[in-house]
Amino acid sequence: MERNLYISNFKYYGVLLIKALLFCGLLIPAVMWLGETYKQASKENQINNHNAQRFEDFYQEDDAYDLIFVGSSHAYCTFDPDIFDSELGTNSFNMGMPLQLPASTYYELKDIFKHQSPKTIVMEVYWGVLNTDFQINQVTQLFQVMDDTALKSEYIEKVFPLSEKIKYSVDALKYQSDYFAYKSDEYEERFRNLFDIPKPETEKHTEGTEEYGTKGFIYCTYNMLPGEYDKTNQFRGLNGRDFSFSDVQMKYLRKIAELCEEEGANLIFVTAPVAPVSLDYIEKYDIIHSKIALVAQELDVPYFDYNIINSEENLVTNENFRDDAHLNYSGAEIICNHFINLMKEKGIELK
Repeated sequence: MERNLYISNFKYYGVLLIKALLFCGLLIPAVMWLGETYKQASKENQINNHNAQRFEDFYQEDDAYDLIFVGSSHAYCTFDPDIFDSELGTNSFNMGMPLQLPASTYYELKDIFKHQSPKTIVMEVYWGVLNTDFQINQVTQLFQVMDDTALKSEYIEKVFPLSEKIKYSVDALKYQSDYFAYKSDEYEERFRNLFDIPKPETEKHTEGTEEYGTKGFIYCTYNMLPGEYDKTNQFRGLNGRDFSFSDVQMKYLRKIAELCEEEGANLIFVTAPVAPVSLDYIEKYDIIHSKIALVAQELDVPYFDYNIINSEENLVTNENFRDDAHLNYSGAEIICNHFINLMKEKGIELK
């Protein structure tokens, strides 16, 4: 009786094991296929292509640059190295990336200092990346273009939350949000065609251009769309009272300051302006400014906030913006030249 029971249990668990192996045999190839599909789709994003070009250009020559710009997309839309080089005789490069968190800036700078010995680092400081502990899409963009595998491993070990470490080990999870972000318009079009649903009219730029310029800068001549003045403006309802630093990003701001000091590079914080109409929507922006200014003071880093400067000096108008948050080239020219003159007035050398 016991022997029959043993055989019965053996057959039962044996069948379960075979089913599990078959399931894994089907699941693993499917996950691998999805991962490769999602990964390839990410290459269709023009921003990723700009990042790839930026890093490819940067790695061409060691010990070449004495002035380097880092930070979020506000950096690569604001600081044109050609203007600085022509005015100051510098050899500069813009290493800004979309939504670059200070943690990513720190590891990017560690990579930069392995190749270059800049005298000055200008770090664009945007409050929208200072209140977030982690953002997987932004890290994925950095890892796609940064060559140093040791730095990537260190980033994963020291910055990634445990859940994100697991997710990042599987391409199907790592690139999933990228894939659907890049393919959403295509799928929406298919759905509308299938069910004969008319497509709502959306605002699009009909004039102007956007392209990778030189030395990491993105050249753009778009103007703000009409809706960005009101209904689609991303800053509607933003209140400075709600702003607080992420402990993670605060930690890496300090580490950035320490790293620059160790490498003998001057560090300057700059907040690029948002469109005046956007700043008008932000309640208590002075609180955001004051919190960042206090951190800069603690770190003994010069800080220049062009939202405050522009409010006082009316340097740029809404016409100088490509969207509600980023300058177009006409605005970049104005801010670059003002910043150069401001540095001269303050006696701050950039090279």
